[in-house]
Amino acid sequence: MAHRQPILLIDSPSLYFRAYFGIPESAAKTGDGQPVNAVRGFLDMLAQLVRTRRPDRMICALDHDWRPAWRVELLPSYKAHRVAPEGGEVVPDTLSPQVPMILEVLDALGIPAVGADGYEADDVLGTLSVTQPGPVEVVSGDRDLFQLVDDAHPVRLLYVGRGVAKLDDCDDAAVRTRYGVPADRYADFAALRGDPSDGLPGVAGVGEKTAARLIDRYGGLDGILAALDDPRSGFAPGLRAKLDAARDYLAVAPKVVRVATDVPLPELDPALPTSPADPDRLLELAQRWNLAGSCRRLVDALAGGRS
Repeated sequence: MAHRQPILLIDSPSLYFRAYFGIPESAAKTGDGQPVNAVRGFLDMLAQLVRTRRPDRMICALDHDWRPAWRVELLPSYKAHRVAPEGGEVVPDTLSPQVPMILEVLDALGIPAVGADGYEADDVLGTLSVTQPGPVEVVSGDRDLFQLVDDAHPVRLLYVGRGVAKLDDCDDAAVRTRYGVPADRYADFAALRGDPSDGLPGVAGVGEKTAARLIDRYGGLDGILAALDDPRSGFAPGLRAKLDAARDYLAVAPKVVRVATDVPLPELDPALPTSPADPDRLLELAQRWNLAGSCRRLVDALAGGRS
């Protein structure tokens, strides 16, 4: 089925972490003092996106496993610096209780939220991006999702690095301009460059410009590794030595960085509701958690109103 309006695929953890750190706890609390800054900010972001992007469908992706065992088995350093001493992810104490609140409000609104055991939200987004009819707009502040951009489907990344009000609307040309590589080579580029925020060491001495130049010349990691074995390939001796020393890492890193597109997901109805699925429950939640303004703004946006 063809759609003229986009589906919005929301990287929920990316947005609610951003909301949590963007709004002071003192500015958003329940009557009994419980912080709701992440909830309020997340709902306001959705309202802004609905008003400005005019989607006809929306799905919120969830992290059911923020550090999947299969990725850690390939690369033990993957997100290792973010593991709490008692296990699990390091998450602010006042953020964790807000995630179930977000899910309750989404359920009352009728906006689907979905995750999958053994997979990150990125993988859910990757799967939805190839299985949902286009146009697709993925909303995230995670650079790894540049790899999902596909002009043919089409899939765009609405990158929220500067906030939802200043989205970077990225197609393949935008990815090339930003990084010097096409979107379908971004995972190889990220593996070469590394990403400390995910525990990816990269190749020592290879930064963004060198990584982009190598991919432009050899087409991707497979071509780079094949060229390493060819004495006529033209590598500078120092660069050849760096890449050769990183062979074991480069054999697994792209599999870690690459977003899964075959995650088993339940049947979903992504149609954007024009009114809350359970208005009485939504009203009760809004009152209980002091979210009346944010809920009203989102309901108005869903109905096509402006606020």
